[in-house]
Amino acid sequence: MALLGSNIASEVGLRLLLYPLGSNVVLRTACCSVGIALPVYSTFKAIESKNQDAQQRCLVYWAAFGSFSLVEVFTDKLISWVPMYYHVKFAFLVWLQLPPTNGAKQLYMNHMRPFLIKHQESLDRVLGLAYCEVIKLVGSYQKEIQSVKIMVGKITKSADKMLRSPPTASDRSSKHSSVDESATPSDAGPDQNNS
Repeated sequence: MALLGSNIASEVGLRLLLYPLGSNVVLRTACCSVGIALPVYSTFKAIESKNQDAQQRCLVYWAAFGSFSLVEVFTDKLISWVPMYYHVKFAFLVWLQLPPTNGAKQLYMNHMRPFLIKHQESLDRVLGLAYCEVIKLVGSYQKEIQSVKIMVGKITKSADKMLRSPPTASDRSSKHSSVDESATPSDAGPDQNNS
């Protein structure tokens, strides 16, 4: 009986995933799970195990995924209209991660690495300028940033206090009295109108 239940569940899952109309929500969730959630956990395991090969595979995957995401951001309005786009994206994300295909490494070695090596000097110059501009921008708004930090700190402390301290008897009685006070005028209102 359990075998039958698992077959039905997997068949329903496959039908939802492969049904081209009305399944974008399911496919987007699947893409997010396969493209981000699973690799995050794999990266965590690679870091904790201190396995250099696993860490290298994760770095290559994130480089490939990041490049794909960058292209997707700029082409989103065009490619989202392509029929079965999310099916192709899901298949691509699976291809990137599967050990037999080693898709992320292929993409990195055949396309990303040659491009980045060729343009490394220009990219370093642009990133250096951008970094300097960000530092200047942050420096010019230092007072505002400091006041926001103070405000967030105060909000956090008061929220933490509210969450940690149980309501006192005076808090409970003030809540009850405010409820009683708000209920009294509405109850008295119709009686006064009838007099």
